[in-house]
Amino acid sequence: MNVWMSLIVSLIAIGAVVVVGAIGGLVPALHPVFGVVIPYAALAVFILGFIWRVLRWAKSPVPFPIATTAGQQKSLPWIKQDKLENPSTRWQVVDRMILEIVLFRSLFRNTRMELYKENGKLTYGWQLWLWAFALAFHYSFLVVVLRHLRFFLDPIPLPVTLLESVDGFLQVGLPSVMISGFVLLGAVGYLLVRRLYVPFMRYISLPSDYFPLFLIASIAATGILMRYVVRVDVVGVRELTLGIATLNPVVPDGINFLFYIHLFLVCVLLAYFPFSKLMHLGGIFMSPTRNLRGNSREFRHVNPWNYPVKTHTYDEYEEEFRDRMIEAGLPVEKQPAESGSATDTESAEDSAE
Repeated sequence: MNVWMSLIVSLIAIGAVVVVGAIGGLVPALHPVFGVVIPYAALAVFILGFIWRVLRWAKSPVPFPIATTAGQQKSLPWIKQDKLENPSTRWQVVDRMILEIVLFRSLFRNTRMELYKENGKLTYGWQLWLWAFALAFHYSFLVVVLRHLRFFLDPIPLPVTLLESVDGFLQVGLPSVMISGFVLLGAVGYLLVRRLYVPFMRYISLPSDYFPLFLIASIAATGILMRYVVRVDVVGVRELTLGIATLNPVVPDGINFLFYIHLFLVCVLLAYFPFSKLMHLGGIFMSPTRNLRGNSREFRHVNPWNYPVKTHTYDEYEEEFRDRMIEAGLPVEKQPAESGSATDTESAEDSAE
């Protein structure tokens, strides 16, 4: 699909989601549907879809160790093993996975190859900007999600309050500026611009690559608008969200329609999540290139479901096709006379017995 077509399809999809959410917010009769029914349905799809994808991955057979390694494997005692790059024990794998999940270690080591036309020189360089913005995107998203727990819990846990205080330490006015929301929007913007600017990224991008970025950007933008620009009844919002969390749904009146757009965007993200590339959240834990030990020199790995295979040895093959091979001028190990004499000898021995 053409890059601009992919972009237009994604924008039309996001526009449709925003329009549907606006209709749900502007029509009071639809408030119970968009405020209660759709959130419950989206949450159910998210949980069941997440479990289904993880179980499906867990059932995938991995008969051989295919860990991606970049260091010395454990071998002879006097050869130093790279325990982090080529783990041979489960705890070493855990250490490697922690660095991968918390710090995106493989992305930090990612390099970009570039060929200069002027001198024909091939160079490799780190893509630290990609690593930095990817880290900012994921951690700001995590902070935003944790901050929003204050709408679903009563009383509000102390860690959530402390996190909100740290996130809003930049006290410019009222309400205080929450840095995570702006960092999230900026990081999504960078990832989107990179996908459009880099030629090979633009070439391989599909609507499924643009849609999640536009969706998350829309969620961040509507959240920022509700906090700093448009007046929203926070008490009514918290009453609605607490009712959803406690399974006693209540739909208060007077909540701005922008909140329903924001909520519907979040519901679409939840329902879309298990069936998209965003499922790398669970997939990283199931990836055999990361969670397996590199111990192929220490243990011989045999496919556990190998079944007996009927073999046809060369001696049997020659015995069956010897005459035809001789006619075709192919060399044989035994001539027909030798074969016949050997057969006669065996027959004589059998008769004597």
